[in-house]
Amino acid sequence: MHKTIEPAIHYWGTPVVLISTLNEDESPNLAPMSSAWWLGWSCMLGLDASSKTTKNLKRNGQCVLNLASVDNVGAVDRLAMLTGTAAVPVHKKLLGYSYVADKFGAAGLTSEPSLNVAPPRVRECLVQLEAVVGCIRPFAVSDRRMAVPASAIEVRILRVHVDERILAEPDSHRIDPDRWRPLLMSFRHFHGLSGRVHSSRLGEGSEDAYAPWRPT
Repeated sequence: MHKTIEPAIHYWGTPVVLISTLNEDESPNLAPMSSAWWLGWSCMLGLDASSKTTKNLKRNGQCVLNLASVDNVGAVDRLAMLTGTAAVPVHKKLLGYSYVADKFGAAGLTSEPSLNVAPPRVRECLVQLEAVVGCIRPFAVSDRRMAVPASAIEVRILRVHVDERILAEPDSHRIDPDRWRPLLMSFRHFHGLSGRVHSSRLGEGSEDAYAPWRPT
């Protein structure tokens, strides 16, 4: 039996991303988010329009999408109620956020240089995606249920770094989905994958068919 409801939030289960950007003084900012999806080598991010991350992306146009695994859950949780904006926005004050300048230190994470962009990577994350902004536009401006202004930010991935432990073979370009254990956010709580539940007809074909730019 289905029941019609009006949930306060729609967190149906999405991957957690730690986005690193640069502040005005070139210091790094690090923010957890879970409104992200990918097509090809592009990614769409949904962010609070007033957030430090959004402002940094508008100004600098560069970031690293550090994908959190289940092993990073403690660090992600330590960042959950922090903001890099010194004058904490009213809606974040009401939610209990506080300002911290050194997000890497607060999370207990290690920064390391990127190769194509200025913001640093997170060493402890098994997947690090260096990216640049393609476009930024307002999101859900006609949605009366949207509590705060939001931005839809399209980024293009320039370089992918992955820990060798999650590769299908040591010299391959393919991720083994049984080794990659992403951290998921579901209705404000952390979850992981329970494992493969069924064989996939889509997964039977060659993955290289999705990379026509790469010589076979």
